[in-house]
Amino acid sequence: MVTPAVQRVLVTGGAGFIGSALVRQLIAATPYEVLALDAFTYAGSRGSLDEVKHHPRCRIVMADIRDRQKVSKMLAAFRPTWVSHLAAESHVDRSLDAPGDFISTNIVGTFELLEAVRAYWAALPRQDAERFRFHHISTDEVFGSLGKVGRFTETAAYDPRSPYSASKAASDHIVAAWGHSYGIPVLITNCSNNYGPWQYPEKLIPLTITKAFRGETIPVFGRGEQVRDWIHVDDHVSGLLSVLQDGIPGRRYMIGGDGERRNIDLVLDLCSILDRHIPRLRPHAEAVAFVAERPGHDYRYAIDATRIRHELGWRPRHTLENGLEDTVQWYLQHESWWQTMTTATIRQGLPKRPTRHG
Repeated sequence: MVTPAVQRVLVTGGAGFIGSALVRQLIAATPYEVLALDAFTYAGSRGSLDEVKHHPRCRIVMADIRDRQKVSKMLAAFRPTWVSHLAAESHVDRSLDAPGDFISTNIVGTFELLEAVRAYWAALPRQDAERFRFHHISTDEVFGSLGKVGRFTETAAYDPRSPYSASKAASDHIVAAWGHSYGIPVLITNCSNNYGPWQYPEKLIPLTITKAFRGETIPVFGRGEQVRDWIHVDDHVSGLLSVLQDGIPGRRYMIGGDGERRNIDLVLDLCSILDRHIPRLRPHAEAVAFVAERPGHDYRYAIDATRIRHELGWRPRHTLENGLEDTVQWYLQHESWWQTMTTATIRQGLPKRPTRHG
């Protein structure tokens, strides 16, 4: 692999869960300068960037990707070699409550960002234009629900089932179309479920940990039979860097951690870890409560990461077992961060079931 001495990377959603992990890894690798853009909505955490916010190779700017004029100014001033696009509304339950926010950010925002990037890329000198990459980071949820067998590959058909996954599917298609229509060197990656430090506490793993810590009921949708393929966020980010550095423009790469687990089994595994770290009179598993199923809950996701492994030599470092152990310890050590989250910001309850008419 041959890379120039310094690469400038603009990261949208740079204060989000995955975006901040990418920023931290980029700054830890000396060839990179980073501009992190984030709108700092409820899930954007300034704390996740504390260790890099004063670094001379990192700038953090509050900006909304729907503001094409501001993004264009940032592109012209920073002159990135690569753009990593992670800014998105990302919680399925919230998308059921307020789908308009997801359409606006994930679809319209991606369009506005791409148009700013298209103008910037078209004006670059030829050598810089050839080096440039626009990397769109997406999800396996755009492919819908698997049965008991099979895995999603780069040729999987799209079949989104929620407002969130539909908005991400649309943004995938927009990015691919801008690559084909205008020649922008685009890359698309679809990942499995992420977990790890700095994840917003309403997602399943941190929700389980923080509910157990507080001695509260741990909710599980339905009977917890749904299967998810889990990947540690640091492994996902190392995959993103492999794609940025060596991926072929116009190609898609699936990034998964080979960590399939039923939701109920995952929660019970976390309870066992918590029993060791914060023992109670009764096992934490006794606090698990099955709640009404999420509307349209997909049964199973699983990623086939053969392409990125064979073409780019990427491999995850974490097993699900050691990753969960590390994640539990991180949340217990960072209580001051997640305890500040209130019911005003962490989504409570379940999505309302749709009203039938006629």
